[in-house]
Amino acid sequence: MSHALPAPHDTRMFHEAHESVVAIARQLAGNESAITRLGASLRAAPPRFVVTVARGSSDHAATYAKYLIETQLGRMTASASPSVSSVYSAEPNLEGALYIAISQSGKSPDLVRHAEGARRAGARVVALVNNVDSPLAAVAETVIPLQAGPEKSVAATKSYLCSLSALLHLVARWRDDVGLLDALFDLPSSLSKAWNMDWSPLVDGLTDARNLFVVGRGLGLGAVQEAALKLKETCGLHAEAFSAAEVKHGPMTLVERDFPVLFFAQPDDSWTGTIAVAEEFRRRGARVWLAAPNQPWPDALPVASTLHPACTPLATVLSFYRAANALSLARGRNPDTPPHLNKVTETV
Repeated sequence: MSHALPAPHDTRMFHEAHESVVAIARQLAGNESAITRLGASLRAAPPRFVVTVARGSSDHAATYAKYLIETQLGRMTASASPSVSSVYSAEPNLEGALYIAISQSGKSPDLVRHAEGARRAGARVVALVNNVDSPLAAVAETVIPLQAGPEKSVAATKSYLCSLSALLHLVARWRDDVGLLDALFDLPSSLSKAWNMDWSPLVDGLTDARNLFVVGRGLGLGAVQEAALKLKETCGLHAEAFSAAEVKHGPMTLVERDFPVLFFAQPDDSWTGTIAVAEEFRRRGARVWLAAPNQPWPDALPVASTLHPACTPLATVLSFYRAANALSLARGRNPDTPPHLNKVTETV
């Protein structure tokens, strides 16, 4: 027997995504002292390089970390594969590295094992976790609580955004950047505006879609990865994420008239190139939606303005989450209970 779908305002995904605003404000206040100390310590003894480790949505946060750390601090940042330790029993030389593990649950055995190996190898292990009593937190030298609160919807929303805000907080204090700090502490205000942005044209346009590209670049690349994953898991829509620098290297062959493409852009050095690629897709006859602040476009999706381009992906993703929740229901699905998935995935 089929079950009636909830109203858009009644799903867990809707409520938990909306809670991101207060969760991030709570996190910024609660973590300020610890992150200030950590930032001062990293300035005093800079790591040789940075390594991230994560799975799923948290790995999209790690993509954001790479661009954030490399653009703001000039410190090379790479993503580690947990299977190197858990499957192949190899332990890379991580002496002198800052090792950032990102996880909502902190329970996945492969992440825990890889973090243990990182500590043995001489890395400084920092865990960004929502569950501070988790095995991953126990391994870390420093724990940064995400403070997202309970998250029951299978699709992670506020824990993802809280991961991004924690990374922003860490980088702003590590760099001792007053402008970035001001933008960070103004972020809850920007997110409140982002929640009320009207993305209904995207919902209407994708209700019957079968395939989609989601495209962005730089600080926005992790956001398009996250959007593509959410469209798969909550909407049953085959969506693929691409860098605006890579999508023309083969994938553009698939683009025919009315092929749907969603672009995210933030007002930084990647802006001009990303907009140019969006315009090229449009000339080819694709149906292009552009989510960007203050950008005139036939199918523009409004994005709340922020005080720093590094904050824009958070505002974009929050508006997207509300739209994805509505799109899932419009396609006859319940975003809280996607088939074949569990809330916590424990890989080995």
